[in-house]
Amino acid sequence: MILFKKVAGLQQYLTRLKQKGHTIGFAPTMGALHEGHLSLIESSRKANAITVSSIFVNPAQFNDPKDFEKYPVTIEKDILMLETAGCSVLFLPSVEEIYPAGSPAKEYYDLGYLETILEGKYRPGHFQGVCKVMDRLLDIVRPGNLYLGQKDYQQCMVIAKLTELMGKKDSIITNICPTLREPDGLAMSSRNMRLNKEEREIAPAIYQTLTFIKENLTKGSLHELKAKASAKLVAKGFKPDYIEIADAATLQIINDPEATGWDGKQKLVALTAVFLHEVRLIDNLLLNE
Repeated sequence: MILFKKVAGLQQYLTRLKQKGHTIGFAPTMGALHEGHLSLIESSRKANAITVSSIFVNPAQFNDPKDFEKYPVTIEKDILMLETAGCSVLFLPSVEEIYPAGSPAKEYYDLGYLETILEGKYRPGHFQGVCKVMDRLLDIVRPGNLYLGQKDYQQCMVIAKLTELMGKKDSIITNICPTLREPDGLAMSSRNMRLNKEEREIAPAIYQTLTFIKENLTKGSLHELKAKASAKLVAKGFKPDYIEIADAATLQIINDPEATGWDGKQKLVALTAVFLHEVRLIDNLLLNE
């Protein structure tokens, strides 16, 4: 694996490979890697000659400065994991390399409805920060294939929208890889490192609650089902930001004031974000694939 810290060196290297006809797959990360990240590397390796990963903890997407300060950094372990997984290239830039002094400020990214709900509602400015860094990274790497994890369901949709806004929807194929889970169902996440022993024992209740929704899904109003799911989380000690059921393709919330309930056919996804003391965790589950 070759490590680059500068944009110029990385671009020169990748340009030579592309001129030779090599396909480029890209899996961006913020480090603190786990098997879920490595599954993105594996998916890319199967389909591309070259797999690029990046590690960059993006300050622009943290609406809470304390959350940014507490984000786990395990860079030496991450490098070893990527190398062992067969990653071809690691891009490890500084903040100054991603956001050069004097660079023009990007205009507002028009994400429409996606930025008004769920993570967009509870983390104002978060997705603008995501788009800012992904715009930059995609312009640097210029991959043919992009690999993202389904655990960040809404973010995947935001980044797909970004490629459209960038005029790269046809040149960059967005591949969404399934969420990897621990044996007890907890979605793999870098934030899991911040859970203490007691919290870690409670955390699988998030997936259990999503599974409860899936197993009890019926045609018509979903209001009572969501209420029961929320109560289950509260009873376990979670503080929910939201637990919602939405159209799997558009994230249009079912049973919001402008909706009429579920027709029994529409593809749905359940999504939740909860605090377990100081740690915020998110998860989602497709309900009727």
